[in-house]
Amino acid sequence: MVRTLPISSDAPPRSAGGAEDSRSSRSGSRRDEVPTSPRPSLGESFRRSFRHNIQTERRIKANNRQYNSEFNYANNYIKTSKYTVLTFLPLNLFEQFQRLANFYFLCLLVLQMIPAISSLTPITTAVPLIGVLALTAIKDAYDDYQRHQSDSQVNNRRSKAVRNGVLEEERWAQVQVGDVIRMENDQFVAADVLLLSTSEPNGLCYIETAELDGETNLKCRQCLTETAEMGQNDALVWAFDGQIICETPNNLLNKFEGTLIWKNKRYSLDNDKVVLRGCILRNTNWCYGVVLFAGKDTKLMQNSGKTKFKRTSIDRLLNFIIIGIVFFLLSMCLFCTIACGIWESITGQYFKVYLPWDTLVPSDPIAGATVIALLVFFSYAIVLNTVVPISLYVSVEVIRFAQSFLINWDEHMHYEKTGTSARARTTTLNEELGQIEYIFSDKTGTLTQNIMTFNKCSIAGRSYGDIVDERTGETIEINEDLVMPGDDSRRLDTVDSQLVLVDNGNPKEAVVIFPNPHRLSHSPESHIPVSHSNTTPRRRGRRSSGLWRPSHTQTTPLDFSSNPNYEPEFKFYDSTLLDAVRNGHEEVHSFFKLLALCHTVMPEDKNGKLEYQAQSPDEAALVSAARNFGFVFKERSPNSITIDVQGQPEVYELLCILDFNNVRKRMSVILRKGRQLRLYCKGADNVIYERLKSGSEEIKSKTQEHLNKFAGEGLRTLCLAVRDLDEEFFNDWKHRHQEAAVSMDNRDEKLDAIYEEIEKDMTLLGATAIEDKLQDGVPQTIANLSLAGIKIWVLTGDKQETAINIGYSCQLLTDEMVDIFTVDTHTHEEVENQLNQLRDAIHRAAAPSSANSQPLDPQHNQMTSGSLQLNPPHQTPPSPHPNYDVNVVTFRWDDPSESDFNHGSSIDDSDCNGGFALVINGHSLVHALHPQLEQLFLDVASQCKSVICCRVTPLQKAMVVEIIKKYKKAATLAIGDGANDVSMIKAAHIGVGISGQEGMQAVLASDYSLPQFRFLERLLLVHGRWSYYRMCKFLRYFFYKNFAFTLCHFWFAFFCGFSAQTVFDPMFISVYNLCYTSLPVLALGVFDQDVNDRNSLSYPKLYSPGHKNLLFNLKEFLRSALHGFFTSCVLFCIPYGTYKDGVSPDGHILSDHMLFGSVVATILVIVVTAQIALDTSYWTFVNHITIWGSLISYFILQFFYNHVIGGSYVGSLTKAMSGATFWFTTLLTVIILMLPVLAWRFYFVDVRPTLSDRVRLKQRLASLRSRQSQDVLRTPSTRKTRRSIRSGYAFAHQEGFGRLITSGKIMKKLPRPNGDFPFSMNIGFGTGGSGGSSGLQSPRKSKPQGAGSSGDV
Repeated sequence: MVRTLPISSDAPPRSAGGAEDSRSSRSGSRRDEVPTSPRPSLGESFRRSFRHNIQTERRIKANNRQYNSEFNYANNYIKTSKYTVLTFLPLNLFEQFQRLANFYFLCLLVLQMIPAISSLTPITTAVPLIGVLALTAIKDAYDDYQRHQSDSQVNNRRSKAVRNGVLEEERWAQVQVGDVIRMENDQFVAADVLLLSTSEPNGLCYIETAELDGETNLKCRQCLTETAEMGQNDALVWAFDGQIICETPNNLLNKFEGTLIWKNKRYSLDNDKVVLRGCILRNTNWCYGVVLFAGKDTKLMQNSGKTKFKRTSIDRLLNFIIIGIVFFLLSMCLFCTIACGIWESITGQYFKVYLPWDTLVPSDPIAGATVIALLVFFSYAIVLNTVVPISLYVSVEVIRFAQSFLINWDEHMHYEKTGTSARARTTTLNEELGQIEYIFSDKTGTLTQNIMTFNKCSIAGRSYGDIVDERTGETIEINEDLVMPGDDSRRLDTVDSQLVLVDNGNPKEAVVIFPNPHRLSHSPESHIPVSHSNTTPRRRGRRSSGLWRPSHTQTTPLDFSSNPNYEPEFKFYDSTLLDAVRNGHEEVHSFFKLLALCHTVMPEDKNGKLEYQAQSPDEAALVSAARNFGFVFKERSPNSITIDVQGQPEVYELLCILDFNNVRKRMSVILRKGRQLRLYCKGADNVIYERLKSGSEEIKSKTQEHLNKFAGEGLRTLCLAVRDLDEEFFNDWKHRHQEAAVSMDNRDEKLDAIYEEIEKDMTLLGATAIEDKLQDGVPQTIANLSLAGIKIWVLTGDKQETAINIGYSCQLLTDEMVDIFTVDTHTHEEVENQLNQLRDAIHRAAAPSSANSQPLDPQHNQMTSGSLQLNPPHQTPPSPHPNYDVNVVTFRWDDPSESDFNHGSSIDDSDCNGGFALVINGHSLVHALHPQLEQLFLDVASQCKSVICCRVTPLQKAMVVEIIKKYKKAATLAIGDGANDVSMIKAAHIGVGISGQEGMQAVLASDYSLPQFRFLERLLLVHGRWSYYRMCKFLRYFFYKNFAFTLCHFWFAFFCGFSAQTVFDPMFISVYNLCYTSLPVLALGVFDQDVNDRNSLSYPKLYSPGHKNLLFNLKEFLRSALHGFFTSCVLFCIPYGTYKDGVSPDGHILSDHMLFGSVVATILVIVVTAQIALDTSYWTFVNHITIWGSLISYFILQFFYNHVIGGSYVGSLTKAMSGATFWFTTLLTVIILMLPVLAWRFYFVDVRPTLSDRVRLKQRLASLRSRQSQDVLRTPSTRKTRRSIRSGYAFAHQEGFGRLITSGKIMKKLPRPNGDFPFSMNIGFGTGGSGGSSGLQSPRKSKPQGAGSSGDV
């Protein structure tokens, strides 16, 4: 249940080792007796089984399979497949006949096999039904085969288990609860295990949990010191017989409670001693663990969610319509039955001489008429069944299958760097891509690359990192894709809408005359969204007298190769910072020394190369920056830090670490070098500024200005400060710090007060700006998707500051928003109060603006006639002077003067600016998702443009998706790249997996896979919209042509005594949907498009009709049905009136049934062909072949069947076509049917044009123009510089390494050969604050040693 989720991941860990704490002791009092009998009695077995069934606790004995098997714990075998070879056929057929349509056609097939009631051969239904069942079965078999392969790959992974004192290799599937297994470096963990021993000092091990929570930074786990002594002695490990009493299987990733009973002692177990399935062992040679949960009971599988059968909204609507059509069919059959009974009783009985009744019909007129009428009911059910033809389902599957290939073959969604392309992993959901209203996205690895880079900095009031053109004073923004020296490649770069040839990194001198700006902007090709260009040049040139000359400013990265410890992948472009370092500027040196000293990074020598183990990518980026600028962090001991400054080693005595946590938002180290005692501190800007000494206002002001600029650019900022300490003050502070650290009452509060004493009166050094690199095109993609009316929610396991910072970077959050709400309380009542306040605030803000807003026409997605601007709806308004401006939303160069069609006001653009955003933490989300608050939460969240949920578990992600599906009834899409996103992907209507760095679990569970997030824009706005548009058009036409075809039989019933006589040749009935009309409508469903892909992306508002099902709904279906009804009536009545009692000029009678049927069939084919020609918006070679080819093939096949094979209607059509009556009748019928359609469409396109109509007109006019040149517009920078008053702090760091460092337990080897430390062990360490975090976490309640608090871990 929701209420069992952890309120906060920052709860302090429980003590490691020793006696169990009070809570465990209380729970242990219920478990006093440990069963010792290997064979319990029947009663004891029953009690254990009952206790296991009610899921109260789990008891495990290590290395005792016989004992553990009595509880029937799940084994480690994973099964996601549905069928076996024996069960496939019956199960699959059972599933398929659960579909109403398949069962309906099966019943029809049975009826057609009864000669007394069927006038059609069973083949007409049997062949298409068998074809549909076979195609679906093949698809299901292939999908299940892939699941079998995936299961086999996982189950057959190799692991090592201890058996009889020796290691034996086993498959994962053979591992059972209670087994002790050995895990080795860089290997996946097979099951949830309790750590027993590791290769690292003090029983530590390092794991990567990307598959669980998406975080790639290392986390630390530690086994009990008592079990760590076993080492890798297999005999001792096999002799381990401890009993574990722990919680039952659950999905809580950050919580575990248990007790180990071993050697008559109890030991408390918590989450820090457990390694979960899906983790990868890192920087740890080996470790041993006893299996706690296996297979489906592991926390990874508990969070994976269930695979659900997904159907599109069109499928659901189609099922409802089919039911309605069936009732309509039954009502027609009932009408014909009653009419037949009346006709037989009044008139039919007098025709017995000519048409004798069947033997089963009674001779009595009334009784006979009644029996005949009942038989006719079933006969008409067969004759009129084509109103719901099975070919509809075949055609739908074929169209979806072809659309999937179009997605797979789209070269614009191919990522060359990895060689991967977009893939449609399902063929049943394509049109749902055109109706998405909510997107739920993971952050790490989906929006970002999870790569931190040192981008800019501010030192002593001066900003570094920007490159400025010395001649123009303009900032030149860097593009990492620029051609570097030594690269012989040549490519085109674009600057200010002009072509510039770049060769070896330098643009050639060129003078280009500007073309006519009106002509340039008038072409739709000129509006090229940035996301459609693989290169994003960002250099700015200068204009002079209408000519352009390129800038020659150097934009290549700085050369750090003179530093022997430099990293080739590190890039920095501002040479002034490197010059300042080399010139020995004191402030710059102090800045980088702080970066090299104030951290908890661990160095490691791998194959002669210095590598860092960082708890967070942020710290790694800062230490890496200092390293490349010549301040190399070399080694550390529990009481010293060694760095290399410009080749000269410097050793600092480490006196105390005041570690980081989420409450303090800062960390400090106190170091001594010689006689100088100094505190180095880094943290959030608001926290640091509150603790600075008075004075130096100019530097503070300039640094704040730089911080605002960095935050406006979406960079993650930290402030750096120092304080010089005197020995007397520090000694007094250290004494009081030690007293606070050992205090048993209010320890955290006392430590906070002690920290405040020393972390004040600091001097500001500067600020750092780190870029959490977004994937290419993320801001543009989000901007365009937002303009399309899609709401984007980010569901991430990261901390709040990190998520907010990324929200600004990718433009989910903007400074133009009315307000950004934060919900971060911990109790049910507080969350409810906050949500109520936010709802009231939104209503107050919306009240004044609602009176001035003008709603759009929901049907035509536009305002009143003449008010719709032809420009893309997100362009900036026209200015008095024509100039080229960058649209801040769409990143497009827009010319305000468009064409003559641009008149009136533009589409309401209010949704592009302002609005609200909501940020909610995981512990608050626990209460927000409670049944009592979920509607209130949804009411607030649904009125926000963007929602960011932080610190959420995988199951919470799925619950957020489910609540939207439950209450909003909206189409949802979830996109992620890790195993922690699988639940969300499965829960959403559409699941998209990013083939990223976190494995393939998300891809395997997804419906579509993409190599990059930016391709989601094209997947939805192009392929999704096209698929929806095509499917809706296909269905409208399909129902129209089948109503027009089938209802001819109904009109003929009035003239044949309701005898179920068909008006058409049975052969024509069989192949009408198969040959004569199938290919044109298939081509329409596969290739048709109203506007091209470029305009689909340029005008995101084109996507909005899918949100309201405007293109196909019950109203559109009724319109198509009535159109078919009218068509069938005209098709029957005009030829009937023409040929009734008709005689040819040579005296031949033309009023026979076969000739009439052939005439009606021919005109029907011509009319529906003309109709699909009118419906086709995009003509391709395939459309021409299928449309005109189908019409020609009709005459060829009619001739072949009747004259070659000898059909019953031989000569009928030939005879009819030989007379002018046929041609006149055909022309008259076609005109009567087509003229209203043309008039209707011309009227609405001219008077009430939709946005699609206007864009098509512009597209058509543009294609007719002769272009003098093909100019490629420059794409502006993706990062919009803006002023911001928000904090850019987003340090993704967690508490924990500090205590391990000062205790010395994290050290693999001592820095001195003799084991001595450079300084005496008088280090102080404080945990600080009342916060805490998951990950590399150490307990708070540990005794200090020496002058600090470096207790046991």
